[in-house]
Amino acid sequence: MFSYRHAFHAGNHADVLKHTTLIATLQYLTQKDAGLTLIDTHAGAGLYRLDSDFSETGGEARDGIFKLMTDQRPASPDASNKTARPSTERSDSAMKVDTSAIQDYLDLITGFNPDGRLRVYPGSPFVMHSLLRTEARDKLKLFELHPTDSKVLAANVAQLEAGRQIAVARQDGFEGLKAFLPPPNRRALVLIDPSYELKSDYAQVSACIQDCLKRFATGTYMVWYPVIPRPEAHDLPRRLKTLANQAKRPWLHATLAIGADETPPAALAVPGEPRRHGLRASGVFLINPPHTLKAALEPALATMLKALGRGPGKGTSLETGG
Repeated sequence: MFSYRHAFHAGNHADVLKHTTLIATLQYLTQKDAGLTLIDTHAGAGLYRLDSDFSETGGEARDGIFKLMTDQRPASPDASNKTARPSTERSDSAMKVDTSAIQDYLDLITGFNPDGRLRVYPGSPFVMHSLLRTEARDKLKLFELHPTDSKVLAANVAQLEAGRQIAVARQDGFEGLKAFLPPPNRRALVLIDPSYELKSDYAQVSACIQDCLKRFATGTYMVWYPVIPRPEAHDLPRRLKTLANQAKRPWLHATLAIGADETPPAALAVPGEPRRHGLRASGVFLINPPHTLKAALEPALATMLKALGRGPGKGTSLETGG
């Protein structure tokens, strides 16, 4: 269904939803002085070039971070340049949200591209690292099983010279996670976002969350998943709601659908083959979310939809419970 390699999808609309939510969650959790343990079960390579062969294959960042960062004025003559500099002005949709979760997300991405040319996209490990606090002794645990991505991840992390603050392991994150729950500091955020290439990934996510809640019920757990026409995908959020309700823990569920592409990019059209449309929607499900997260995501989702929505089926949803 999807390539395991995160680089194929770096900066797409699903990353916009996932990382905006992740940043808003971390900003709340780091308000307390106590240390925090962050765990990414499927870390990928950690850092991506948006002008690389992988990223350009599907051009998914064009329908994600590029659209969000660029204003809605008519395209300039050099708009076809793959590394064209986004406008320094915000789009109308972004400007209407004052000190929003979207602005915080855009600011973080801009920090990785100080020259103003959007070439580098930080994956979840680098998003998390950007918000780590040295004085609080926050810790980041990264798991990646893919042989190539795990090597690239280790090399990227090594450049941070973060010492023991970050640990990288080439290991199945579903299993590796268990050794860190509960964490010594009794505060944790766990991000779970496998590739979902295999149907078994959905069941593994549910089983993982069930085990996590038994080991450490008060941790914050964030699951990303694709919204696709597959029974397992539709059943996953329902299963997660059941697990959260059974554990009597609060939860939040948000989705973003950009809709069908009525005019798919020529790069995606192959003569004699059906046109590829790619992922159109995804969701995030959090157990023990910050109580401020719903209010932060409501305007953020509206901004995402205005900037990224493209055709029939577009929309957002946001619900809480527990």
